[in-house]
Amino acid sequence: MPLDWQRARRETPGCDRVLHFNNAGAALMPAPVLDATIAHLQLEAEMGGYEAAALACERVERVYTATAELLGCEPGELAIVENATRAWDMAFYSLNFQAGDRILTAASEYASNYIAFLQVAKRTGATIEVIPNDETGQLSVSALERAIGDRVKLIAITHVPSNGGLVNPAAAVGRVARAAGIPYLLDACQSIGQMPVNVREIGCDFLSATGRKYLRGPRGTGFLYVRQALIEQLEPPFLDMHAAEWVERDRYRIRPDARRFETWEANYAAKIGLGVAIGYTLSWGLEAIRDRIRQLADRLRLQLAAIPSVAVRDLGRIQSGIVAFNSDRLSASQIATALNARDINVSISSLSSTRLDMESRQQIEFVRASVHYYNTVEEVDRFCDSLQQVLAGG
Repeated sequence: MPLDWQRARRETPGCDRVLHFNNAGAALMPAPVLDATIAHLQLEAEMGGYEAAALACERVERVYTATAELLGCEPGELAIVENATRAWDMAFYSLNFQAGDRILTAASEYASNYIAFLQVAKRTGATIEVIPNDETGQLSVSALERAIGDRVKLIAITHVPSNGGLVNPAAAVGRVARAAGIPYLLDACQSIGQMPVNVREIGCDFLSATGRKYLRGPRGTGFLYVRQALIEQLEPPFLDMHAAEWVERDRYRIRPDARRFETWEANYAAKIGLGVAIGYTLSWGLEAIRDRIRQLADRLRLQLAAIPSVAVRDLGRIQSGIVAFNSDRLSASQIATALNARDINVSISSLSSTRLDMESRQQIEFVRASVHYYNTVEEVDRFCDSLQQVLAGG
């Protein structure tokens, strides 16, 4: 059944105020998520934070069961953390790299992840190897297969990169990793919530994601999936009294599930809001969401490509709801500022965010327009009309 976008807009207060094409940055929260988050904050104000958390145990636990349903995994394989970067870091820094170990990644890898590679390489003598793209701009699976060999310690890629529109072949990478017995870390920050993502089908050992983007949850929320068979082999880079138990004066015991990657203190209101956001996403159906987003993104790409001074910069055999473009008339930053003055939200994808990709294409920055299921065909048309006026100096 087609997605009921009219109802989605009625349940999204922000739709009355802005044309929001910055969903890859942070999507507009729907009313149920906003209400649940505020309700718990109100409860904390009225009775105290500890007492409110005790009263909300079932709602807090719901985030684990909802996320497990979203990813096709078990609740015990999940840690709920402050953001996607913390989730990714907790997985990456739990691996014990040594001199000569090889990290395989993609040309579209995000800055935060690549900086972590560089830090570990500097500390340990591990090496970073970038797998080239195929002719469509996505990671080349055949090149990845050829790179498999001695001392490959990790395959780590971004599913939907920050810029360029492409969807990397995550499941095909998973098959290569499983066949070689190599741990596989997938950054799903931009894919979770805009398309079906099943960790069993993909075959990843770790997956990190955020709540604020396509899941439409509160900022300051994220989660980490760790495959059960690996959990007890991994010691998080730091522990506290939630992740481990102090059992004797000189001994501690790390908990057996993925919550060893969490800390005791948490934003309970945001955590509850995340659980509601995931449940809300599931209620629409990921296939219906994916189809709606692709319809809008394809229309946006076609219309942008028809504007003479605009170049659409998207790559990949399969493309996402992220549409990247720039113009020879104004810089991407100037375009974003002018659109914002018209209550149209976009973001900028810069050289420093995806340096390897941008340098290879000799680009400095793109405008990133990212659509969601509550956006409309009329908004796409208005966006392109407004862009043409901006470029014409109107």
